[in-house]
Amino acid sequence: MKWFARQEPGHIWDEPIQWPIGDIEAAERIRAICEAAIASAAGAGRNNKRDSERYERAAKVAMEIAMKISDGLMRDDAVRRIVDLCMKANDLKTAQILFRAIHASWIRETVQRDYPTLA
Repeated sequence: MKWFARQEPGHIWDEPIQWPIGDIEAAERIRAICEAAIASAAGAGRNNKRDSERYERAAKVAMEIAMKISDGLMRDDAVRRIVDLCMKANDLKTAQILFRAIHASWIRETVQRDYPTLA
C-alpha cells in the first residue's frame, strides 16, 4: 500500500551541494534557503518543536554555505539574510553573533535600523 503513503517533501537545505560552487550560486542558495525557512522560523518563534528543528537545520546549512563565500559584500549580504531569519525565529543570541560578522558599514546600519536590539 505504498500508493497512499505520504512522503514529506524535501527541503532545499537538505539537498546535497555539489562543491565547489561559486559565490553567486552560494548567495542564491542562501537566499532560497532563507525564503523557504521563513515559515519555520515563525513557528520556532512560537515554540513549535517541529518548526524549530526545521529552522535550526536551515540556519545551520545557510551559515555553512556563507562561510565559504570569498567575496566580502556577498558574504555580508548573505549573513544579513540569515540574521533576518534568526530574528523571525526570536533567536537573538545567534543573530547577535552573526551581526558582529558583518563588515560592510551600510549593511550593518541597515540591520541595526531594522533590529535595534542587536546593537
